[in-house]
Amino acid sequence: MRRLRPGLLGLALASASCAYLPDSPEDVQLVCRRDAECAEGQVCFADGCGDPGQNIVVEVKPDPAAGLHAQDFAVENLRPQHHLELFGPATLRGRVQRQLPQDGSPTTVPYLSPVFVRATGESRLIPGLTRSFEGNLVPDTEGYTLAVGSGSYTVTLLTKDASIPPQTAEGVGVEPGWTVPLDFVLPSSASLTRLAGKVVGEDNQPVNEVLEIQALDDALKPLSQRVSVTRETGEFLLSLPPAAARLDHVLIQVTAPRAGGLFPQREFSVDPRPGVTAPLVLENAGAAVVVSGRVVDRAGQPVADAGVYLQGKVRGGGQFHSLTVRTRADGRFELQSLPSLPDTPLTLYAIPPSGAVSGITRQATLVPPGGLSSQEVVCPNKVIVQGALLRPEGGPAAGVKVVADPVGAVPGWPRPAQGAEVSSATDEDGVYSLRLDPGEYRFDFMPGENLPRVSRFVPVLAAETMQVEPFTLSKGRRVTGRVTLSDPQRQIPSRVAPYADIQFFRVVNVAGKPTAIRLAQTVADSAGDYTATLPTR
Repeated sequence: MRRLRPGLLGLALASASCAYLPDSPEDVQLVCRRDAECAEGQVCFADGCGDPGQNIVVEVKPDPAAGLHAQDFAVENLRPQHHLELFGPATLRGRVQRQLPQDGSPTTVPYLSPVFVRATGESRLIPGLTRSFEGNLVPDTEGYTLAVGSGSYTVTLLTKDASIPPQTAEGVGVEPGWTVPLDFVLPSSASLTRLAGKVVGEDNQPVNEVLEIQALDDALKPLSQRVSVTRETGEFLLSLPPAAARLDHVLIQVTAPRAGGLFPQREFSVDPRPGVTAPLVLENAGAAVVVSGRVVDRAGQPVADAGVYLQGKVRGGGQFHSLTVRTRADGRFELQSLPSLPDTPLTLYAIPPSGAVSGITRQATLVPPGGLSSQEVVCPNKVIVQGALLRPEGGPAAGVKVVADPVGAVPGWPRPAQGAEVSSATDEDGVYSLRLDPGEYRFDFMPGENLPRVSRFVPVLAAETMQVEPFTLSKGRRVTGRVTLSDPQRQIPSRVAPYADIQFFRVVNVAGKPTAIRLAQTVADSAGDYTATLPTR
């Protein structure tokens, strides 16, 4: 049995009164395990001891269906009664113009055809909290409007006209209630960089497949829209921004969206300056073959409903990823694959369902041109992670919900799937037990009973079992208040915001990285009133 003292990820917090003491890469000891180990007035958090009233940020979602998205506020002094005063909707608003070719200064005209606008980014105050907003819009002479939450975004505009390259604006900051002006000017047709060519097979003939093609820069950001390759001739025409004429190379990505995973993705580096490229030759990756087998546990028993797929490099330099199939009740599976290179095996992944005893496995698999049958895939057991919780006054904390949410990978293992959280509850002795794949996890302990949510970071390494040393829950304090909404820009008076979703976060450095740890989550009632329980000493 591997014993982790006290089972917490090595953490670092600047200016914290307790930190971690690494003895070796396999032995990490966190000093802080209970509030009593901290200075007066401090609480033992996942990042170490800290003031429970500091480093708090609150996120409020008033009414996303009405365009009132997330608003973030730093809380300098959290009071027992803390009202949350929100602003009106935050929006991106601007005009879409199209340049016209003209001698001298270029002129523009409004672009009134449909566009697709997407804003992707994250909160400016809550690290790691991603946000995305998009819409199919029809600009008018006044422009377009897209409702968003507060945050920092990369905004991309696409037209239905594939001959117009994507337009992107980066670092667009949005604060609660702001209307952020963001105009887009589409280049004139005459100023675009055109890149023509053909996609052919090894026989120099068009490929009998539905193909799509797109130009990317070195950071894999789109320079053109994704367009179809003419199936009968293999010809394509890409429209790139005017600045692309100064690049010495771009990446051309060729995909087959309807090939059922049996057409590898290919990339070619080409010089866009001549305007025409030599034919892009797709080497034959081989005919599709069948790979079949059985997924079993360490005892040789079948693992049902496991996801199985193959991926890796195949002939011609393409990247292959098969469709995922699921094992039957007897553990058997059958999927279609491309042959692997003779000296470079593909990687077969088997991912049992979250409630299974067996864990994720991957194995190198040489797939010959004739296919592969009777492949046996043995899954290791998941690691049994056990620990115990104590109440603030001592004694076992029974009935506490424990959720393990994967946040990273450990060396030698793939990262557990995003969203593949596992939950359990402590028994009458305060003991919990979870079966987990190796990885880095955030353990969230949600006791209820007027006690606050507590989080810890836990690295789970490959082992039979792992023991997390007991730690003590914090005392809780009730914070109440009312959520109100006002919109001075539109001269709308203050009103309550019923059923607003509210989350409190502690924002600190964990292992040198800004990290947000959720402290509480609640929902306002019909009168806009809320109650939350946060840690206190």
